[in-house]
Amino acid sequence: MDYLAGLNPSQRAAVEHTEGPVMIVAGAGSGKTRVITYRVAHLIRRGVDPFNILVLTFTNKAAKEMRERIMKVVGDEAKNIWMGTFHSVFAKILRVEAEHIGYPRNFTIYDTDDSKSLLRSILKEMQLDDKLYNASFVYNRISSAKNNLISAQEYLSSEQIQAEDHSNGRGQLGQIYMTYTQRCYKAGAMDFDDLLFKTNVLFREHPDVLHKYQHKFKYLMVDEYQDTNFSQYLIVRKLAAINENICVVGDDAQSIYAFRGANIQNILNFEKDYPDLKVFKLEQNYRSTQNIVNAANSIIANNKNQLKKNVFSENEQGEKIKVCRAFSDNEEGKIVAEAISQERALKGLAYRDFAILYRTNAQSRAMEEALRKINIPYKIYGGTSFYQRKEIKDLIAYFRLTFNPNDEEAIKRVINYPRRGIGDTTVDRILIAADKHQRTLWEVISQAPVYLDGRSAGAVGAFATMIQGFQVVAKNHSAFDAAMHIAQHSGILKDLYADKSVEGLSRYENIQELLNGIKEFTEREDIAEKGLDVFMQDVALLTNDDNDKDPNADTVSLMTIHSSKGLEFPHVFIVGLEENLFPSQLSLNSRSELEEERRLFYVAVTRAEKKLTLSYATSRYRWGTLNNCEPSRFLDELNPACLELDFRSRPAPENAGSFADERQAWGQRDVFTRPKPKVMPKTTAMLPKAHTPTPGFAPSDTSNLQVGMEVEHERFGFGKVINLEGSKNDVKATIFFKELGQKQLLLKFAKLRIV
Repeated sequence: MDYLAGLNPSQRAAVEHTEGPVMIVAGAGSGKTRVITYRVAHLIRRGVDPFNILVLTFTNKAAKEMRERIMKVVGDEAKNIWMGTFHSVFAKILRVEAEHIGYPRNFTIYDTDDSKSLLRSILKEMQLDDKLYNASFVYNRISSAKNNLISAQEYLSSEQIQAEDHSNGRGQLGQIYMTYTQRCYKAGAMDFDDLLFKTNVLFREHPDVLHKYQHKFKYLMVDEYQDTNFSQYLIVRKLAAINENICVVGDDAQSIYAFRGANIQNILNFEKDYPDLKVFKLEQNYRSTQNIVNAANSIIANNKNQLKKNVFSENEQGEKIKVCRAFSDNEEGKIVAEAISQERALKGLAYRDFAILYRTNAQSRAMEEALRKINIPYKIYGGTSFYQRKEIKDLIAYFRLTFNPNDEEAIKRVINYPRRGIGDTTVDRILIAADKHQRTLWEVISQAPVYLDGRSAGAVGAFATMIQGFQVVAKNHSAFDAAMHIAQHSGILKDLYADKSVEGLSRYENIQELLNGIKEFTEREDIAEKGLDVFMQDVALLTNDDNDKDPNADTVSLMTIHSSKGLEFPHVFIVGLEENLFPSQLSLNSRSELEEERRLFYVAVTRAEKKLTLSYATSRYRWGTLNNCEPSRFLDELNPACLELDFRSRPAPENAGSFADERQAWGQRDVFTRPKPKVMPKTTAMLPKAHTPTPGFAPSDTSNLQVGMEVEHERFGFGKVINLEGSKNDVKATIFFKELGQKQLLLKFAKLRIV
C-alpha cells in the first residue's frame, strides 16, 4: 500500500518530516487524522520500534480510529504503539509507578459523581452551607487548582488565593480541598485530574522515573494540542526534553475549552519553546463547500490572537448560507423543523443528514417541540452516558470494591443495596468508628464485631464476607465470569429482575448489556490482560465524547456546539444567533473571552458539508419574561457574498425592521438585499400529490391497531401498518404510505383513521 500517494504536498511534507520539533496547523476538514496516522505508520516503516512511539489524544474514539488506520498500513505492529487519551496513558504509567508516591497499584479512579459525593459528605461533616459551598462549584475550584498544579498545601499557603476566597465568603475552600485530598488518599483513589496532577508529582519527585520514560518515548505526537491545559503541557514538555522528537497537531481557531482549563497559549507560543520548530500548515478543506469555507474564514479573521493560515476548498461553490429571522424561539423551531421536512422530501435525504447546533442546552426545548409536532425523529447528544446510569454505577461499585475495598464512595453506594439490613444509622456508626479509631471504613467493616454490636455487626460482617468472596473469584476467573458472579451474588440481578415495570425492565437490560460488553472485552485479540480490573480501568477512563453515538441511526442530531466538535453533517442549522446568547453574555468581559466565542462559532460553521442555515429570534423568553433580542454581532462578520436572507412575512418587533434595518441602526453599512422571490417550476411532478381527506374524516381509536391494517392520515393519505413498537402511551407505528413511502408516527399524536 502506497500510503503517501493519496496525500497532498502539505500533508506529505508533514508526514515525512519525522525528526525534531514539528507543529502541524490543521484547518477544519483538512485531513488531520490521516496525517497523524500516516506519520506514525511512516515512523514504523522507517524502523522505529512502535513501543517507542507515544500518541496522545483527547478521546478514546480518536485513538481507536487512528490505531485501526495504522494497522491497515503496518499490520499488527500497530498494537504496540502507546496510544490513547492523556488520562488513559498516564493512568497506565501510574499503575506501574504509583507506589513511588504512596498509592497502591490498584487505586480506584473516581468519576465526577464520586468526587462530588465525597465533597458533599465533607461539607456535611464541616457543617457548611451547601448553597454557598455548592459541591459542583467546589469540585470545579479544586479541578482548576490541580490543572494548574496547585496542591492543597500550596492552596492553603497562598496569601493571594486565601484573600480571594475570603473576599468571596468562601474562606473554607482550602480546608475542604485538603480534607478531600486526604480522604482520596486514604481510600486509595484518584480523581480524573489526579491522573495528570500525580503524574507531574511523580516526574518531579522521581527523576529516575522521568528519565525512564524520556528514553522509552523517543517520538511523541499530541493531537488537538490547542486543548491542552498547563498540567498536560508540562508532562509533554518533560517527556520530550531529551529527544525533542515532538509533533503537535491542532488548530488555534478551534480552541473552545478554556472553561475546562485549556490554554490556547500552548499552541500559540509553541515556537518559543522550540526555536528550531518546523511548521506545516494543512489549509485545504475537504469537508465543506467553498461558500461555507469562505464564510468561516471571514468569521475567524476578526480574531487578533491567532496563527494565520489561508484555508481554502476546491469543492463545489455550493448553496449560499441561509439566514433566517423568526419572531420567537418557538417560531424558530418551527422554521427549522419545516426546513428539514422539505429538504428531506425534495432531495431524498435521511434524517441523519441533519444536525441542529445551539449554544446552550436549554435551547433544545423549542427545537424538540417543533420536531415532535411533525413526527421528525431526533436524538440529543450529551445526555446521560450508559456508564452514568444508576444500575450500571451500582454494579461497577461492587467491581471497584472487589479490587480496592478501601474505596469509601463505593462502600457507601452499595453497602445496603440491595437492601440487607444496614440502614443509615449503622452506616453512621461505621463512619464514627472509623474516625474515632483512625481506621478506614473497610477496616471497620471487615472487623465488624470489634467496632459494632448486635444485629448490625452480623449484617455488616456478612457484607464483608461477600466482598472477600468476590476478591477470590476475580483473582481466579475471567472478567466475564467474575462479573457475572458478582452481579448474581450481590443480589443486583435478582432485585432488578423482580421489578416488572418498563423502567425496571430497561435497567435489567442495561445490566445485561454491560455483561455483554465485558464478554466482548474478554474476546478481544488486541489486549493481553483480560481481567475485570483491566476492564474497570477502561470504563473509568471513558471520555464524554465516547458515548454511544450510532452514526447509522436515522435521527436528526441535536447538540451543543461544544459537543459537535470533531463531527460533520451534510446539513447544519445553527440556532439562537442573538447578542447575549451567542456570543454569551458571560463572555463579553474581555477580548480573550469574546475571541473564544468567535472560535466556537467558527467550529459550528465548519461542521457543515453541503448546506448551512443560521437563525435568530427577535424575541425570546428568559425567566418567564419575553425579551426583545438583537441579532448576533457574528452575523455582521460573515462575508455577505456568502449569504442569502430568508425573512418571513411576519414583521419584527417595533424596534427592528428587516435585518438590513437592524444593521443600519447599529451604524453599519447595508450589505444585505432581500432575495428575489423564487419562481416555482411549472411542473410539480417531483412533488407528492396533496391528499384530500375522505369526507367526514375522523380519527379512529388506535389502541388495538395491528400490523397489516390499512389506515388514512389527513395529510399523508392511505397507508399500511408494517410495524408497531413501544408500549402504553408511546407506541410507534411504521406505516408505508402510497404517495410518501415509509414513515414512523407516534400513535398518540398521529390521528389515523382505520380503513
